[in-house]
Amino acid sequence: MKKFKLLIFTILFTGFAWSQTKITGTVKDTDNAPLPGANILEKGTSNGTSSDFNGNFSLTVKEDAILIISFSGFETKEVPVNGKTIFNITLSEGLELDEVVITGNRTKPRTILDSPVPIDNINVKELQQSGKPTLDRMLTFKVPSFNSQNQAISDATAHYDPADLRGLGPSRTLVLVNGKRKNQSAQVYLNRTPGKGEVGVDLKSIPTAAIERVEVLRDGASAIYGSDAIAGVMNIILKKNVEYSTFTTKAGITSEKDGFNFSSDYNTAFDFGEGGFINLTLGYYKQEITNRAGIVSDVGSTPRDIAWLAANPRAGMTVGQPEMEKKDLFINAEHPLGEKSTLYTFHGFTTRDGKSFAYYRAPYWRNDVANANFLTGNPNDFVGYQPTFETEINDYINAVGVKFPITEGWNADASITYGANEVDVTVNNSVNRQYLADHGTSPRSFYTGGYRFTNVVGNFDVNGQISEQISLAAGIEYKEEGYRAFEGDPLSYYLSSDPVVIASGIPGNSDSFAGIKPEEAGKWSRNNFAAYTQVDYDITEDLLLGIAGRYEDFSDAGSNFSWKANGRYKLGKKGAIRASYSTGFRAPTLHQTHITLSQYIIVAGSSEPLLQGTLANNSPAVQALGIPKLTHEISKNLSAGLTYKFDRNFSASVDFYQIKVDDRVLFSSQIGADGDASTTNPVEQILQDNNVTAVQVFINAGDTKTTGADFVLNYRNINLTENGKLHASLAANFNETTIDAVNTPTIIQQAGYNIFDRQERGLITNSRPKSKIILGLNYVTDKWDVSFNNTRFGQVTVTAPESGGTDQDLAAKIATDLGFGYKLTNKVTLNANINNIFDVYPDVTLASTNTAQAGSRFTYSSEVQQLGQLGTNFSIGLNVQF
Repeated sequence: MKKFKLLIFTILFTGFAWSQTKITGTVKDTDNAPLPGANILEKGTSNGTSSDFNGNFSLTVKEDAILIISFSGFETKEVPVNGKTIFNITLSEGLELDEVVITGNRTKPRTILDSPVPIDNINVKELQQSGKPTLDRMLTFKVPSFNSQNQAISDATAHYDPADLRGLGPSRTLVLVNGKRKNQSAQVYLNRTPGKGEVGVDLKSIPTAAIERVEVLRDGASAIYGSDAIAGVMNIILKKNVEYSTFTTKAGITSEKDGFNFSSDYNTAFDFGEGGFINLTLGYYKQEITNRAGIVSDVGSTPRDIAWLAANPRAGMTVGQPEMEKKDLFINAEHPLGEKSTLYTFHGFTTRDGKSFAYYRAPYWRNDVANANFLTGNPNDFVGYQPTFETEINDYINAVGVKFPITEGWNADASITYGANEVDVTVNNSVNRQYLADHGTSPRSFYTGGYRFTNVVGNFDVNGQISEQISLAAGIEYKEEGYRAFEGDPLSYYLSSDPVVIASGIPGNSDSFAGIKPEEAGKWSRNNFAAYTQVDYDITEDLLLGIAGRYEDFSDAGSNFSWKANGRYKLGKKGAIRASYSTGFRAPTLHQTHITLSQYIIVAGSSEPLLQGTLANNSPAVQALGIPKLTHEISKNLSAGLTYKFDRNFSASVDFYQIKVDDRVLFSSQIGADGDASTTNPVEQILQDNNVTAVQVFINAGDTKTTGADFVLNYRNINLTENGKLHASLAANFNETTIDAVNTPTIIQQAGYNIFDRQERGLITNSRPKSKIILGLNYVTDKWDVSFNNTRFGQVTVTAPESGGTDQDLAAKIATDLGFGYKLTNKVTLNANINNIFDVYPDVTLASTNTAQAGSRFTYSSEVQQLGQLGTNFSIGLNVQF
């Protein structure tokens, strides 16, 4: 590792002596109107930028470079530099299929039409038009195959909002920033929500004010990028040398007069030495809680209970989005090294504080606490309490690298990336009931511990032309990952030694969430080495064939080789047929391998407390059950599609896919007593021998198959008025996931256990919409920019547990959003949004499902999600350039 780092360090600070020049220019359409967000790329490299609000751009390139200029809905244009420094470029109306993208192909950038795999190129303006406050919410209403919703009352999961592509879970979408791997979050999603048992990337940590565009590769790409890219890749491209500084502020509220939110951000750029730039983003966002709790159906068993319920018909519950305050700092910079090389670096730091809620502890649920009178000090009070789950989350990403030519036509990129995510948890308004029984009082606040995940990634990549028709890319990667669990306050896991308290059955630990105990805290690490190569062969101008392979060796999970073959055949200049087949993999995360979250409980007949909860894969009890060491998931991805442009304004694409995942890592159902007290089966005996009463584990046990299709239609530049044009788009995703097998260890299977029950299966197969259709209309004049979007979220199913109940299908729902932008001046724009105009909510969950409806405390499902539970919400904002 030291030699590798020394090699990278040496390369980063080596100068090269070829000539570069800084160019500036303006991109406009044939009506002389500026084109903001146009892509300007140095041909044969990944060096590029985008035009600002007034169509202006600047970029440092080789003196003999060729510029590729593209913009959604316009023909792509190539312009030689030939020593010039100022350019006035006019693009003719054409088709968005000509946009240049860099994701999904390391050999050289290609247009969307040229690419053999489906890629969406979404500029930041399109995302911001949605009126949503954070990147994950924006993408949910822009990309049909992307889903993310807030999960109320789900501990730390409520602060991360699991996100995925194609319903394959958060772990199987790779996220890049400027082409570099983004670190995963520190939190494992352990509650019963979509993505349970998985780890994703904290998308809330990337402010949209820093983003130029997002490229979404809708195809497996492990053979190119490595682990996690089974469902696809999201590459977030940061802003570069923008011409103007931008200040944006916005405020919003729901029609229920809750959930007030306020955001403010600032983006600017300035010169960095001769020919370099620094782009700086500062961001702030704050939101308040929403509450959609239902009227409870509890009836009470005593007059005191009945009186309390009459005064508190919602039983004190708070069910909705958490409080959040977020602060962002992002820097993206480049500087020439010598005359043909470029030093680049980017840095991001986000910190946010959040507060979500646990179940309200009604006084008749906690008679011991209510009767202790310590909550108010008044013996006549009969009160309960609602613990809060309060988080401090910090996320970092830092990268430095250099791009340089090796020989004519061959370029290299060497970089080091450091990323980290950490979460600390405090439970407030709670109580340790055993401590209360011992001392007559209890703390109300408990630090329960936290987690930290880090990675350091070193990359060295080379690409170039073997011949005019054959292009090649190759590279190596070395990565080190670290995971830490921090011990909580001792009182957060305090247990009484008083036999009377033990015999009472009152649990210890901080109520709602037990602290991390000393034996559960720890530090773990691993490393992996990877090497890849990719070859593209343009057999003719129309026919492209490509192949890629990647070898990875993880110190804890073993080695893997993935490969990919793809092809594209152009249908003249109108369209193309494309197809790919690939194998892929995902290494289990350090979190899944090592996390332990347990509590001690009292069991009748036991001489001491027994352990219950999530145990690490290498614990003695887990190993005795025959559960093997975690290893890679393996995937097989098949996709085929067609893109076509009927004329210069009307384009369409359709892509079909099938993704099989074998040895999928599952978070098991609870394995414990079988309910027959008269016998002891082998599993029960193993648990008793290890002083464990029940356990949940991570295990490579699932084989799944996901099939689906993506459709995209775009019709641009419809002349409605003399000065106004309408752009229309229709995008859709249809998908279905089935579980083909759950492979149970022999000991557990022979004892008759179901390690992955029907409710857990439902989270994989039915908790995300089986379809999503987005109809977008955008009307633009010289003063107005009006957007009208309808998003149809398909059916989901609330799955009843094995203990009984009836599955409930939640019908498809349509959210209608309206956005306005009005130019007060050329540099000042007033924006307003009304989201979910018709106040649409999911279907009310029926008690007959026997799920976590909890006596009608949850009006809507706490487990599966479609469009969220905000209802209608309004926002207004101001955008100023200077």
